[in-house]
Amino acid sequence: MTHVATLAKELDENKVTPGVLGFLVFAALAVGVWLLMKSMNRHMGRVNFEEKPEPETAAPRERASGGSA
Repeated sequence: MTHVATLAKELDENKVTPGVLGFLVFAALAVGVWLLMKSMNRHMGRVNFEEKPEPETAAPRERASGGSA
């Protein structure tokens, strides 16, 4: 047990690192984002959207805005 304590003294006490757990969490988040982006691209590719033109109104735009010509 004493050699474990001396090993701990060799480490810098002011240095904090995320370690393996931090890397695993970051990697899991990266894989999750990648899967979400892949799914989003697949769903956006399936969208069939055709924009209909705006219907023309009977009154010209000058009359609709209230201005006189």
